Formats: sequence, structure tokens, C-alpha cells
Amino acid sequence: MNTVHHLMRRFTSIIITVLVLALLTFFSCKKQTDNFSSAPLSDYLPLVVGKYITYRLDSTVFLNFGKKMEVHSYQVKYEVNAEVQDNLGRPAYRIYRYIRDTTGTQSWAPDNTFFITPLETQIEYTEDNLRFIKLHLPIKDGYSWKGNMYLPDEPYASLFDFQNDNNMQDWDYFYDGDPQPSETINGQTFTDVLSVKYQEIPDANLTDTIPMTEPFIVERSFLSEKYSKNIGLVYKEYTMWDHQPNPTQNGGFDPFTNGFSIKMWMIDHN
Repeated sequence: MNTVHHLMRRFTSIIITVLVLALLTFFSCKKQTDNFSSAPLSDYLPLVVGKYITYRLDSTVFLNFGKKMEVHSYQVKYEVNAEVQDNLGRPAYRIYRYIRDTTGTQSWAPDNTFFITPLETQIEYTEDNLRFIKLHLPIKDGYSWKGNMYLPDEPYASLFDFQNDNNMQDWDYFYDGDPQPSETINGQTFTDVLSVKYQEIPDANLTDTIPMTEPFIVERSFLSEKYSKNIGLVYKEYTMWDHQPNPTQNGGFDPFTNGFSIKMWMIDHN
């Protein structure tokens, strides 16, 4: 009987082991299938020499020592200029940006140069020597990645005296839903729209109140980008500013706001 009991225990152990291995294999295959079924990143950021997209750009700036807010508007055109190598020697694309007035009556003037490096699982975008991971596989609702992992500490320190860019390397970019079949942005309807966001700092509704007079510190950091399949980036909002109370010697305060905010949306493409 002891021998039979021992054999039964051993048989049961073997069955359990087989079941565990089968489950692990199933979930492993399922994960590989999920990754494989993801649309390629090139669908949402096609890169072909000569391709361009024109945007309306609204840039919010703070003047008079942070006490006055103004919105400056332009048209900007991003054009894929050439296939090149990035500063790490990888195949990349050079992007030229041109700028003109909002009515489009002026000639295009060169404004800046950027680089886009498409990799197997991510697309990197380099602007003013700052490298961002704009898109990452798999394209799936809720999937997140460290989009600023290559940024240095306080990357905007030479331009703005705020704290918003502390620990930007820890920002979590994420897909806000699966690609939407249709979405209308500023009167234009796009298909297969993919939304990317950064998990914003609280006080999201305070942009309507700037410049502010409140005697407390407020920070606002927000990123939202939308990509349409076979077109590319069709909308972007990027906001980073803080409000400082700036106490005075007489016990009062002299508040100011420091930072920037841009909104841009596509108006034309080829």
C-alpha cells in the first residue's frame, strides 16, 4: 500500500507540473500574440522624404516679469528633409521646421531642425539636443513607458526658472484608449486616431485663470498628442508653467507665472 500511495503522490505531482507548464506556455504565447498583433508605429508616424504637415500654432508666453500673458500665433510646417544618421550613428530622418504668419501671406522662413529615429519598438524624437520617446510598442490602451528617460536633469533650466522639469525622467507616457475610428479636431475629422498623454500634475483646470493672483504655489505640467493613421501628428498640447506667490517685505505678495504652453493642430499635409 505504501508503494501504491507513493506512486499516486508522484503521479499527482507530475500532473500538477505539466499543468503549470501548460499555463505558463499559454500566457507566454498569448503575450507574444498580443505584441505581434499591434499595429506598427510607422502607421502613426510615417516617414518619407518630402512629406510635410502644416500646423496652426498658438504659443502662450508670460511677459512683464510673469504678470502678463500673451498668445502668439503662427503657421509652422514640418518637412521630412533627408535620411541621415543621428548622433548615435543610427538611421534617422532630418526634419526641417518653417514658420510664417497665421494668414499664410508671408513666405516660409527656416526655424529649426529636428531628428526622428525609428527603432524596432519605439520612435525617438530629438529637439534642441533633448531626446524623447514619442511612441512605443505595443499600441494598446493603458500601455505606458518612460518617454523622457533620456533627458538630463532640469532640461529647461536655461530657459525657465521653474521646478516643473525636476525628475522629468520619471514621467509616464501612456496610450489613452485604443485608436479611435474617428475624431474631429478643430473642425477636421480624422480616422484611426491614437492618443498619447503624460500623467499630468494636478490643478488641471487652472490654465483658465492665468495670470493668477493667488498667494500659493501652483504647478501645471501636461502633454497630449494625437496621431492619425497614415498622416502623423495632428494635435499637440504641451504645457509647463508654475505660479509663485513671491512674498514682499511688507507682508504682501507679488505673484508671477513662469513657463510656456503651446497648442498646435494640423491644417494641411501632403
